[in-house]
Amino acid sequence: MTEHLLKILVVGDGNAGKTSFVHRYVSGQFNKTYKMTVGVDFSVKLLQWSDREKVRLQLWDIAGQERFISMTRIYYKGALGCVVMFDVTSSSSFLSCRHWKRDLDDKAMLPNGHPIPCILLANKCDLAQREVTTDSIDKFSKANGFLTWMEISVKENKNVGEAMRRLVQEILSVQSSLDSPQPDPPEDVYHLTLENNSRGLRCC
Repeated sequence: MTEHLLKILVVGDGNAGKTSFVHRYVSGQFNKTYKMTVGVDFSVKLLQWSDREKVRLQLWDIAGQERFISMTRIYYKGALGCVVMFDVTSSSSFLSCRHWKRDLDDKAMLPNGHPIPCILLANKCDLAQREVTTDSIDKFSKANGFLTWMEISVKENKNVGEAMRRLVQEILSVQSSLDSPQPDPPEDVYHLTLENNSRGLRCC
């Protein structure tokens, strides 16, 4: 049995629902009130991915307050994927996603130098008073290099597991390509030709 250990970041502004998301995904429970995350919170979830593979997820719930941004380089180290989350009823939390994605791209990279896979999640889609349209989310996701985006409702448990499954699938795919042996560079090839000399002998 193979076990993969994946460190996944969960970032976004405060009150976007990051902590609720992590608790819903890990324990299946939802609580309307959570204490503000200070620095970072850790959670672990073990997935039976296939008959021969298990996936152990380390979920790093990063505080959304500005004063913690300076610490993100430390928190991001070793991450293989990320959830960027905002609240569809708060246009400011959506606009902040650009900052979070740039911060990630600057500080969290794969061994080959590429950005880590990121999924954009639009939380609280169960609420009517939304301020962010699906069209603007789609354009933003494509323009900023996200794997994909999904509307979720942590409260109603909509797309929570599906979103994480999609992200884990992409991370494992990327890791598989990084782990596979790279073809050796082609060696220099020398072509030898036969020529007739004045004595009638052949040499190369």
